[in-house]
Amino acid sequence: MNIPTEHQIIQKDGKPLFVLVPYDEYVRTTARSESKTYLPHAVVEKAAVEGKSMVKAWREHKKMSQADIAGRLGITQAAYSQLEKSQDRMRGSTLRRIAAALGITEAQLEM
Repeated sequence: MNIPTEHQIIQKDGKPLFVLVPYDEYVRTTARSESKTYLPHAVVEKAAVEGKSMVKAWREHKKMSQADIAGRLGITQAAYSQLEKSQDRMRGSTLRRIAAALGITEAQLEM
């Protein structure tokens, strides 16, 4: 059953950031999901509002330096910096390694 609802879109600089939905619809749609991925508000804000990559947002949230993550990955800080800046989609194996270095799940980086 499709019931039309009013959704509010929150934008910044003409770009959509969030969509507000009625609470009943939210409960209905999230109840179907078996696995839930949660993100701290600070990470969402860094990514959505400040325009940082999810990798950088998480690293800053965890208060880690690029050198810290690079050391855990066994690469140089400069190589890690390029990964963090890249606008291209990372390979799955790279995302898994970075997620492990940050102590989070891969799904938390893909949001």
